[in-house]
Amino acid sequence: MADENKKMTDEKKMTDGENKKVTEDKPKIAVAVKKKIAVVNGMGLRISTKQSVDICNMIRGKKVDNAIELLEEVVNYKRVVKMNTREVGHKKGKGVMAGRYPVTAAKEFIRLLKQLRANALVNEIEYENLVIFCKANKASRPYRRSGTQAKRTHVTLMLEEKKNKKTKKKSKKNKNKSGGPKVLA
Repeated sequence: MADENKKMTDEKKMTDGENKKVTEDKPKIAVAVKKKIAVVNGMGLRISTKQSVDICNMIRGKKVDNAIELLEEVVNYKRVVKMNTREVGHKKGKGVMAGRYPVTAAKEFIRLLKQLRANALVNEIEYENLVIFCKANKASRPYRRSGTQAKRTHVTLMLEEKKNKKTKKKSKKNKNKSGGPKVLA
């Protein structure tokens, strides 16, 4: 009985070994799907939506490293974020009518931009040639203890190719040299 069990285990080992040899002969082909986009979604961030929209307008269309440098200047009170659409105090700076230094929001955006750069490296995307697409939306606003609502923002950052602006050609139809209406004789 013990001899039969030994023979059966030996036969199983032989068949297992033979099966392994058969599977080893098959070539293993690994197909890796390469991603073309790097995306970061910040959901329910504790920052102002208005400030987030202005920061998005500031960094949209810029490269990742340049955007991080700009926001670090904002944190150090060296650069103003334009807020020309609202009544905000005037600040010094070229082309700035009104602006502020949204430090908390800028720190959060720096964190998200570093994540975006890391995602691009993991996905093997050359992020030096791509520009930032940025979007900020209102999130649900939970109530606090005293009944006031807290502010929350959803932020989406994405790397994309730079879009070329198309130039529109003006047609010279029915134009007179004098610039007036064309008179038929």
